[in-house]
Amino acid sequence: MRPDSVPVQIRLPPISDEAVGIYDFLCDFLRLFESHYGGQIHRFYENRSFDNLVHRDSHSRPPDDDPPF
Repeated sequence: MRPDSVPVQIRLPPISDEAVGIYDFLCDFLRLFESHYGGQIHRFYENRSFDNLVHRDSHSRPPDDDPPF
């Protein structure tokens, strides 16, 4: 959360017991989706990770007077 942001409170109405079935369906669907496409999802985010976006020269060193932090 950003320091200048304010949390938003959303008032949700109570749901019926039948609506809980929709929740169960969505959870089951998401688990199935992730188990089937998990490798692709992982590759998608791995390819966009910081280490893959920044091409560092593995042989370069920071200057000797560069503080560690």
